[in-house]
Amino acid sequence: MRIVFMGTPDFARESLEAVYHAGYEILAVVTNPDRPKGRGMKMMKSPVKELAEEKQLPIYQPLKVRNNVEFIEEIKALNPDVICVVAYGKILPKEILEIPKLGCINVHGSLLPKYRGAAPIQWAVLNGDKVTGITTMYMDVGMDTGDMILKEEVEIGEEETTGELWNRLSKIGGELLVKTLKEIEKGTAPREKQGEDFTLAPMLDKQMAKIDWENKTAKEIKNLVRGFNPIMGTYTFLKGKKIKFWKVAIATKEEVPLEEIGKWKNGTVLVADNKKGLWIKTKQGILKVLEIQGENARRMPIGDFLRGNPIQPFEIFQ
Repeated sequence: MRIVFMGTPDFARESLEAVYHAGYEILAVVTNPDRPKGRGMKMMKSPVKELAEEKQLPIYQPLKVRNNVEFIEEIKALNPDVICVVAYGKILPKEILEIPKLGCINVHGSLLPKYRGAAPIQWAVLNGDKVTGITTMYMDVGMDTGDMILKEEVEIGEEETTGELWNRLSKIGGELLVKTLKEIEKGTAPREKQGEDFTLAPMLDKQMAKIDWENKTAKEIKNLVRGFNPIMGTYTFLKGKKIKFWKVAIATKEEVPLEEIGKWKNGTVLVADNKKGLWIKTKQGILKVLEIQGENARRMPIGDFLRGNPIQPFEIFQ
């Protein structure tokens, strides 16, 4: 089977590697253009491009795919049986979707139709879901609306972060893509309509990462911290300085006599000790900060942070 692969981040790299090792003929790899990154704004290749170069596969990096006649004609000339799309980062026009005779196949990081959109893995963690998974599907012109092929469900750990779940699902995605291609090759691939009972998973923005002490419970804040790790970190302010939380836990009732804290405002520091840690009152429950990052500083365990940056009990996070 002749394949064109389209993808960009490390999540897609796992799928490209799986397809390559499965022995399929990869006609070309399409990925986003190199981009400046870091303080030095050095031009960086995508993880997919790095692997394609390593395997000596032809690479295309169009700035756009919509209304790009030259690129579309180049893909047509390759005459692929299937186009595999994994976190490519651009919406494909109908002209490309219609090129491969066996269809365009997408690997999506959720159990569709739940979490259609750009950030399905992040939203599963942010919402405190217990399970998620991978779905392969035939692509159409809608946003993740195509007919489903195969699914694999996984449990989400209580402490698992977006980064950890991302890494697990990327490997599962590669394996499921190969299974899907084998089913398509045999002509036995199932095809299931999604229906209209769906949820959306839009891109995240920085404002969403700010902790709302007044209205959120300890459990909701913990899910927020897990969901934004390692993307950008969840943040709050203390005495005008921005502080990021990278890992937190919830105090048990045995640890804190809850009836004694009702008079304090949400966001109030109840304990600040380099041995006991940093405990903060929320709308419901006590949040224990385990890993923190001060303004213009590195991430560190809370005990190390408090030794050099003392916080006083009853100060209030904003």
